[in-house]
Amino acid sequence: MFLVGLTGGVGTGKSTTAAMFRELGVPIVDCDLIAKRIVEPGRPAWLKIKNEFGNDVLLGDESGQLDRDALRRIMVADDTKRRSLDRITHPYILWQMAWEVVSLAAKGHSFAVLDIPLLFESGGRFINYLHKIAVVVCEPDLQIQRLMENRGMTEAESTALINVQMSLDKKSERADYVLENSGNLQDLKQQITVIHQQLTQSTLHWKIRLGIGIALGGLMGVLYLVANQCGNIRNVGKLNAVADTQTISIPMNKKPIFNLILG
Repeated sequence: MFLVGLTGGVGTGKSTTAAMFRELGVPIVDCDLIAKRIVEPGRPAWLKIKNEFGNDVLLGDESGQLDRDALRRIMVADDTKRRSLDRITHPYILWQMAWEVVSLAAKGHSFAVLDIPLLFESGGRFINYLHKIAVVVCEPDLQIQRLMENRGMTEAESTALINVQMSLDKKSERADYVLENSGNLQDLKQQITVIHQQLTQSTLHWKIRLGIGIALGGLMGVLYLVANQCGNIRNVGKLNAVADTQTISIPMNKKPIFNLILG
């Protein structure tokens, strides 16, 4: 199974794009969803965030849930605290994503889409594992408008959040596919359909499976030879032990050889 990275800027429609891939039968590993699960109250990442930032990042009710608006303001305003948050959450996110990828591969999928909002901003940890990268873009004004309408943010807050991320132009330069989402959903769906057809026709997943099969076969061969050699060593040791303990017995009814000589 090979992996396709899906990313974009906030408000560009990346989640909509992922949903369209899912409708085509493509398994999605959703980084946002994983990030929400790992910070549920009582979990290790939640405890570390609480210890690091205090109760100011928790909702005022008794649920213990994180106040995502408060965390977003921290990330926008303070680079040091944003890095601290990333340092806490990223290991748990990486582990969960890896587990989901292995599970999908075991089910026989030819490829999967990794929905990673901050693919490039996170230090490129995933890039070396991706066969292709798709970036969703739209016009900057539309990006701000969507944030204001969908998240209730002000224009200044929307602009600040966009500026924290890598620019869409730079992301597009590093992408294999650029999905333009400034138009209607039908236009976006047509672009996704074309990409899906190309990925479906790829034979890379067979090459990967063949390589894994050869590697596993070689490993099993080495293990067999080692086990066989260890068995031979044990058998030689047993034979030596028997030889060391074995004695030559002389029958009692026969005279020793020197008595025969002396008569």
